Amino acid sequence: MLKGFKDFILRGNVVSLAIAVVIGAAFTAVVGAFTAAIIEPLLAAVGGVNADGLGFSIRSDNPTATFVNIGALITAIITFLITAAVVYFVFVAPMNAINERMNARKTPVKADPTEIELLVEIRDLLKHGESVTSKSEVAALTDDPTTVDSSGISSTKA
Repeated sequence: MLKGFKDFILRGNVVSLAIAVVIGAAFTAVVGAFTAAIIEPLLAAVGGVNADGLGFSIRSDNPTATFVNIGALITAIITFLITAAVVYFVFVAPMNAINERMNARKTPVKADPTEIELLVEIRDLLKHGESVTSKSEVAALTDDPTTVDSSGISSTKA
């Protein structure tokens, strides 16, 4: 049971996820400070003389309690977009590129047939009464790009 837990904790995905959570929390603090120090004052300036910022009051008899703060919503959207963009361009895009490169290396390459496999094919053809008489037919069986015609002139397959 402990071995399974150890394998789970040390798996690359769990460690990467833990690192992402820590970095994400730290980055959220930076983006929050940026929006509080720069974006919110700009939105409050656009809102007019009212110090509450961009928004409106639903009831004029209690403006503080019924204030709809559109500036705070815009700030939250900007914070989300900045955070999502940085996470995508700093973490997701590079990891996708690394994974593509790693997967490209893992694609199996079809091996050329061995001499034994070629001899078995020729034997089977001869058993069924088909003849392999010319060098060009042998070259066709071996996927050799160079063929020799009946006159002895070699050429390359297209």
